Order: sequence, then C-alpha cells, then structure tokens
Amino acid sequence: MHIVDGALSNPVVVTGAVLAVGGVAYGLKKLPMEKIPAAGVLSAAFFVASLIHVPIGPSSVHLIMNGLAGLILGWAAFPALFVGLLLQAAFFGFGGVTVLGINTVNIALPAVLAYLVCIKGVRSSNLTTATVWGGVCGALSIALTTLFVAISLAMTGEEFIPAAKFVFFAHIPVLVIEGLLSAVAVYFLRLVKPEVLGAFEEVKR
Repeated sequence: MHIVDGALSNPVVVTGAVLAVGGVAYGLKKLPMEKIPAAGVLSAAFFVASLIHVPIGPSSVHLIMNGLAGLILGWAAFPALFVGLLLQAAFFGFGGVTVLGINTVNIALPAVLAYLVCIKGVRSSNLTTATVWGGVCGALSIALTTLFVAISLAMTGEEFIPAAKFVFFAHIPVLVIEGLLSAVAVYFLRLVKPEVLGAFEEVKR
C-alpha cells in the first residue's frame, strides 16, 4: 500500500504533503494525554503488521490495521500512523520521504473517515451491534485506503490506471481479514475496557 518515491507527479506529492501536515497538526490537537500510550501501541501495531508482505502477482499486500487505530484514536490516528510510516521509510525504505505525506493521507484519512461513519455503532450498548460495526470499520478503512491509493496513481497519469485497478482488487482479501480482526478487537475491548472506545454503557448480553 506504500507508494514509492518518484512514482507520483509533483502536484500529487505536494497536495499530499499539505493535507498530511494539516491532518497531523489537528490530530495532535485532538490527542489527550491519556491516549498517548494507546497511540504508541497502535503506531507500533501498524509498523509491524505492514512489514509482513504477501506477494500477489507483480505486487504485494499487507495488513494495515488503520481502522482499529481510527476507532480508538479518532483524528489522532493521523500522527500515530505518520510516525509508523516515517520509521518504515527511515529503517526499511518502504515508501519514501517525498511521498511520506501522500502515504500518510492515504492511510490515516480513511481511518478517520471510517471512525466517523462507524463510531456510533461501535459505542452501541448492544455487544453484537458494536462488534458488527467494528468489522465494518476495519473493512471500510481498507476499501477507502485502496481507493485513495488508486486515485493518487490515476491522478499522476493514465498509464497508472491499470496499476490503480490492480491495487484495489488485490486488497479484497485484506479487506475481509481486517474486518474480522477489527470485529474481534472491538468485541474484546467492549468486554474488558469499553472506555477505550468511548463506550461506557453496560453491555447487554
């Protein structure tokens, strides 16, 4: 899901950098002190999960876990995922420095959008409803991420459109897996620590 240095046009790179700066700044403003440890854990989870690449055709896919980051951190997912991407670029050469902004937007903005769509359901007093919405959030974040990556490639030039289509369809298995993982994570958190998700109601069993 990482776009490499030199693959995108300058206008796309600059636009991504500007949006990323705004998103990270707003995310830091929305990050309370008590959620800093969670931000660190989720940044590390993203860092590790996206290091494991599974080859598919001429490319590869990997887990992202940005949906779960969005559910727990909201807008603060921007700085958390930015740190993970920065460390990957610095230590492993994944993505790159010039595309750090657009990669951050492509991964963090879907996390925030999925959070906005699904958080009310995740905070439902009904455990089953919350679990289902957790799965929806995980799947939706991946679908939006692949869509944003495809748009970034397509905006660079028509020659990238086939690659953009491949990126989208290659990540359908990841979409399913992340949906299931997010559902399980929400189920577990609602049982043992619902306040992490902003859900304080008594879970109805």
